[in-house]
Amino acid sequence: MARVDTSAKPPFSIVLVNYKTLDLTRICLDLLREPARKAGIPVWVVDNDSADASVEYLRSLDWINLIERDAPTKEPGHIAHGKALDMALARINTDHLFLMHTDTFVFDANIFALMMEHCARDQNVIAVGCTEQLNRGLPRTVWRFTSRFAKHHLRRLKLSLGLRSREPKPYTETYLKSFCTLWNCRLMKQQGLHFQIDDRVPGYELQDRAIGLGYKVVFLSPGKIFKYLDHVQAGTVAAAGGYGRDHRRTKMYQDILKRFSAANP
Repeated sequence: MARVDTSAKPPFSIVLVNYKTLDLTRICLDLLREPARKAGIPVWVVDNDSADASVEYLRSLDWINLIERDAPTKEPGHIAHGKALDMALARINTDHLFLMHTDTFVFDANIFALMMEHCARDQNVIAVGCTEQLNRGLPRTVWRFTSRFAKHHLRRLKLSLGLRSREPKPYTETYLKSFCTLWNCRLMKQQGLHFQIDDRVPGYELQDRAIGLGYKVVFLSPGKIFKYLDHVQAGTVAAAGGYGRDHRRTKMYQDILKRFSAANP
């Protein structure tokens, strides 16, 4: 991440939402601290009513902007996340923002410049990101696409024949995943757009409306974006106890913590 003039408005902000993910949040912020401070990039963290040790940790950091949100007890998780993002959106004054998850670990801060370059080249670009949450590699990607394609059309065939079947799901990912996504919030605010618009995952309806308004979305391949960062798929859910102890994503979460503990004894 290049150094910027701290007297000028920063080119972007970084926004994260914390909910009971102390260990992940600490790793994520530890990796962001030095490059963000050197470049004068504001980091915003919204705590979504965690009421645990992660809140005390965030309060102890003098280099972040902390927003503490009181969330309704029966609010669905993705709705709470979207509302938290909109709280940060309302407060930042930069033209762009990077959405990140607390289970996103940026090892090379050049990812920010790489993604910002797309906005610099074309003022009509409203978002830059990736539709996959991990880099599966070519063989696994081909198999996943083929199997999902076959299942999609098999279900359509069964329904057309009047047979019982589940509704066919899309066989390709079309929406940017918010573990590391760049948004032009200046354009968003001009159009009265925000992250939580309907009851879907935050950003999905936003992306549809932005494209409908004629703005461009840049899709980066997993092979490119994961050269700079790592992402524990559903790590925030695992950290909050959303999966069983023997669930594969819980094991992935435990493995990543062990790996970082070994690297930073």
